[in-house]
Amino acid sequence: MAFDLTLRQLRYFVAAAQTGQFSMAAVNEHVSQSAITNAVLALESGLGTRLFVRLPQGVTLTPDGQDFYNHARRVLDAARDAVHKPPFRSHDMRGTVRIAASYTVLGYFLPDLLARFRATYPYVEFDLHDMERVEIEQGVLAGEIEIGVVLLSNVEKLGRFGNQVLMRSRRQLWVAPTHPLAQVEAPSLKDIAAHPYILITVDEGEQSTLRYWKKKGIAPKIAFRTSSMEALRGLVAHGFGVTVLSDMVFRPWSLEGRRIEVRPILDVVPQMDVGMIWQKGAQLNGPAAALQQFLIHACGT
Repeated sequence: MAFDLTLRQLRYFVAAAQTGQFSMAAVNEHVSQSAITNAVLALESGLGTRLFVRLPQGVTLTPDGQDFYNHARRVLDAARDAVHKPPFRSHDMRGTVRIAASYTVLGYFLPDLLARFRATYPYVEFDLHDMERVEIEQGVLAGEIEIGVVLLSNVEKLGRFGNQVLMRSRRQLWVAPTHPLAQVEAPSLKDIAAHPYILITVDEGEQSTLRYWKKKGIAPKIAFRTSSMEALRGLVAHGFGVTVLSDMVFRPWSLEGRRIEVRPILDVVPQMDVGMIWQKGAQLNGPAAALQQFLIHACGT
């Protein structure tokens, strides 16, 4: 790379990508908005590409921006892990953590974090279970699962558990570049309702989606339901319909290599919260406590 790249620039860029607004990124980073703007401009100049599309109400990543964001997150994660020295840290800690996660969390959020944890605690084993949210809740309440990682926004009566949000992921419109809605900077749910909609069903996707549509008093024109994220990507990329999903699961390409773009939604759509639950009042054992604290630190929460 022919220009000097700093961790501060990467941090400001990631903050802007995650919030979708330079002003909100500045608040989160406790700096001026110009500091965020200048960092992004310096990165775009050095990389020779646009990282963001500027919109009246914020910004959204370009395909190149999404690719750079993935790299930037890995660099910042590695730097954070390098200086992470909790008081109980022990490279020779041994034992097993009983952990469960739901489909989306296990596929798109947890693997990289578990790999980073193992690099620090190589002798800790994972007793890892792929389970539905309700089963995870039951396992945690019964003491069979020490840590559950779930979509917290789907959990009912969250106060039954010890809990911690690990990531908040905004929901945006996914659309093919040639689709009519791709020409709209920030379509409303009413705009989206006029077009065929591809609905994901895993991890209670249908229930959580229809919940915020119902609050708006309208309904999507559901053309197809699927439990396959890759099928959904392919259908959207080929223009068979659109969908609204979180940034956590977004990828700018289908398996066939066709582009998918995102657009912010004019209406207020709830974010998707990913987080941990554990038995309320329970004293986690050494490996489970180490994982709990590592996830909180690694996710910056």
